[in-house]
Parts: sequence; C-alpha cells; structure tokens
Amino acid sequence: MKTAIWLYLFLFVAFFDLHAQYPILTPFAVSIGAAPSFIGLMMGLYSITHLPGNLIAGYGVDRFGSRLFIVFSLGAAGGVLLLQSKVTDPWQLLVLRSISGFVLAFLSPACMSLLARIATSQIRQRKLMAGNGLVHTVASVISPAAGAYLVAQIGFTTAFNVLGWVLIGTAASALVFIREIKSAPAAKPSADSLAAHANANALAMRGGDENAPPASIPWIIYILPIAMSCAQGILSFELPLMSTTKQGMMTTGLLFSIVSLGALFTLSMLFLNKLSPFLRSLWGAFMLALTYFAIAAGAPLPFMLLLLFIGMAKGVIFPALSSLLIESSGGVRYGRTFSILSIAFSVGAFLGPMLAGQLRDIVSPYYIAFLSLMIAVSLLPFHASSTKAGGPSSNAHFSGTG
Repeated sequence: MKTAIWLYLFLFVAFFDLHAQYPILTPFAVSIGAAPSFIGLMMGLYSITHLPGNLIAGYGVDRFGSRLFIVFSLGAAGGVLLLQSKVTDPWQLLVLRSISGFVLAFLSPACMSLLARIATSQIRQRKLMAGNGLVHTVASVISPAAGAYLVAQIGFTTAFNVLGWVLIGTAASALVFIREIKSAPAAKPSADSLAAHANANALAMRGGDENAPPASIPWIIYILPIAMSCAQGILSFELPLMSTTKQGMMTTGLLFSIVSLGALFTLSMLFLNKLSPFLRSLWGAFMLALTYFAIAAGAPLPFMLLLLFIGMAKGVIFPALSSLLIESSGGVRYGRTFSILSIAFSVGAFLGPMLAGQLRDIVSPYYIAFLSLMIAVSLLPFHASSTKAGGPSSNAHFSGTG
C-alpha cells in the first residue's frame, strides 16, 4: 500500500505539471508564428510519437518492471521542457513536442501496470484504478488555470523552466521512493502461499483452469479509447484557439478546469465501482457523444455546463475502461495490455487535432467528436457478444458487480 501512496503522489505532481501546459502551448506556438493548421499537426505528431514508446513499454514493463520506465519518462520530459523554453521557431517546437510524446509514452503503461500488480483481487484493482483517475483529475482541476496564471505572471520561458525542473525533481524522488512489486523467493513458505493466492486470483478473473492460455482481449474494446482521445484532442485543440491573449489564456485554463471538475464529481461516486465496467463504459460513452453533439448543434445550454457534462462522462469511462481491460486480460501481461491501451489513446489523439485543424472551416470539429464516439458506442456491444461466446467469464460484464 505504501508503494501505491507514493505512486499517487508522484502521479499527482506529474499530471499537474503536464496539464498545466494545456492552455499555454497553443498561445506559445502562435507567439512564435505557428498557424492553426500547423498547431494541429504539432499536436497530432506529439500523439503519434507515443506509438513506438508504447510498444517498447508494453514488453519492457512486463520484463523489467515499471520503476525505471517511470523515472526515465519523467526525467526526460523535464529535460525536453527545459529545451522548449529556448524555442524561437515553430519547427523547433514541433521536434521537441515529438520527442516529448515519445518519452512520455512510457509513463502511463508503467504506472497502470504497477497499480494493477499491487492488487490481489478485482475489487482492489478497481479501487486502485479509480484512485488513479481521482489523482489524475484532482491535478487536472487546478493545473490548467495554474499554468495560465503562471505564464501571465512570469512569461513562457520561465514557466517552461519551472515546469521542467519540477518534473526532473519528481523523477529523482520516484527513483528513491517507488519500489518494484516482485514475487518473494520460492524457498519461503509465505512465498508459496502468496504465489498460490495470486494464481487463484488470476484464474478466477479469467474463469479458466491453470493450464488455460492467457485470455485474449477482443480488439474491438480499443475502439472506445481511440474515439475518446480523438474527441479529447479536438476539445484540447479548439478551446485554446478561443483566445491567445493573457486574459484569454486564463479563461481557457478555467474551462479545462471545469471539465476536470465534472470528472472529479463522478469519480467521487465510489459506489459506481460496484457496477459492471462494461455498462459504465458503454453508457458513459453514449452520454459523452450526446454532449459533443449538443455543442456542435449549438444547444441552448451554457457552454460551461456542457464542459461539465463532458468531464462527468469521462470520470465514469476512464476507471471503467481500465477495469474492463484488467478483467478481459485474465490478470496477466498488464504491461502489454496497458501499452495497447496507450497506443489506442495515441492514435485517437493524433486523429483529433489533425482532423480539427484541416476541417474546421468545413464542419464543426465537435461533429467529428460525436461521430467517432457513436461509432464506438455502436461497436462496443460486439465485445460483450464475443466474450460471452469465448467462455464463462463473460457473464461478469452483465452482472451488477462485474
């Protein structure tokens, strides 16, 4: 449990640091001469360079553990921010953001894998995943407004330097305080009981016998994270373009914080963890799609209220999706499972800003977000059908407790 607490602390600092950049990157790019289409390209490349890092992390975390990948990711990202403070040309910024995308790709699979290995039961895993979402959201509630305020007070260069050194300091602390979760030596009696307990849990999660091969996760599950990150990428692209002045940055930071407040509200509803992860993912995605449609159609609702609804839907989906993947994986190969999840998020985050930058003069990007989410909602039930056909564990998706 001590490892989980330290991990949550470092995740909070890391997420705070990274989300603080959301409202300031676009104004910074505009200040050095970048056009909106170029900014869309930059955001897309940042996401697509996640892919090689995700692939490396998928196998590396399972083989070498999470600790070193977490430390490397945070430290390297901090170094990139220090270099970013000296950028004077849009192409330099594009290169550095691409490098940043690669090194940060290790962080999420490593952290999620470590959290999953800490737990010894499905319920415990769900609570840890919900805790991860809660830490992420609490950090993202205050960090966008804080980042915008920081730039307004000390400027882009000093702000990037401060954020960079914070990440480097966090990496150094993680190296000292995070401990890898490993199996105890087999010679000790207590180790035998722990191993037997872990094997029993893994077998129970996949509903098979000890000679059964690892469960295969239906690829259709990953349509949802692609659609979600595509919609989020569109929102992250559109909000900062509302204004690039200092006052506008403060407003944009507050809008991002409202989204996070909505997520914090639903993440605080701990009773939701007892519901089926499949049903939470499905209905959360449906409500998210409707909210994006309302924004695109100009529904007579306050824009801030719609952003709050977006955050609330995300607060339901993210922990549910993590729990759904853990259960579908059969309790093994967490590194690869969360690596593929990160790849799916990266693909969607590449498509969202790219499509928004190229098509925003033709169609509202929020319609694109709605369409991608509705496709995911339409296809996700086929996952339940394929899992039900594959074995008895599928019934968990339809039960009240998952």
